[in-house]
Amino acid sequence: MPIVFAAITPHPPIIIDGIGKNKKELVNKTITAFEKLEQNLYTSKPDVIVIISPHGDIFENTFAVNLSENFVSHYEKFGDFATQESWTGEIMLGHIIKEKSYEKNLPVQLITEAKLDHGSSIPLSKLTKHFQNIKILPIGNTQLDPKTQLEFGQLLYEIFSESEKRIAIIASADLSHALNSDSPAGFHKDGAEFDKKIIELLESHNTAGIVHLDPELVKNASQCGYNSIITILGCLRNINYSFKNICYETSVGIGYLTGEFVF
Repeated sequence: MPIVFAAITPHPPIIIDGIGKNKKELVNKTITAFEKLEQNLYTSKPDVIVIISPHGDIFENTFAVNLSENFVSHYEKFGDFATQESWTGEIMLGHIIKEKSYEKNLPVQLITEAKLDHGSSIPLSKLTKHFQNIKILPIGNTQLDPKTQLEFGQLLYEIFSESEKRIAIIASADLSHALNSDSPAGFHKDGAEFDKKIIELLESHNTAGIVHLDPELVKNASQCGYNSIITILGCLRNINYSFKNICYETSVGIGYLTGEFVF
């Protein structure tokens, strides 16, 4: 069955009530964009949500596929010890990914970790409110080269296309953390340039342009979403889509892009 939904989301901790509290208004546009995306995701009626995170049990040279039967969020490192959401895991697809990865000579490691990283749990907390029986499959990205990220995405496409399940895929991806002097990484002129190029290339369906971005530009942007974006683009490479930029917000010094691939 074909992929039924695909999107790029940020993962700002501030949108979680127990973390953001009275500061959530700083990212109102992003919150509204999540609400719109949630409606579209619900309408697509997926059986499984695959989420690619830059913060999940990262192995530098291996894609981590998390096969826990159940997942819980945890935001202790952000000072929130009360909020806890839960999801059911998707097991079979993960085993297929592992098996097929041998044929493509792609490094995949199966892990079992019930506690979700914030790169996965924050988008899921906003996108799965109205789902009763949705299953999720979290995948932790790597530091491997863009070509390998793209090839892994293409492998996911092949597997998902052969599945009987309706699959949604989400790339959890913050853009530059170096947009101004208040940014977490301080200011670098390449921060805004990176974000601008990523959005322009997504909107023009230019996957090759993203894959071949100047590595120095990517590094200087202090981003945490480049690899996740490349992986989802690999997964959508054989799909005729248009990218809809629902919201791009920089109010806390980080590039938060919320967008949907419409097909």
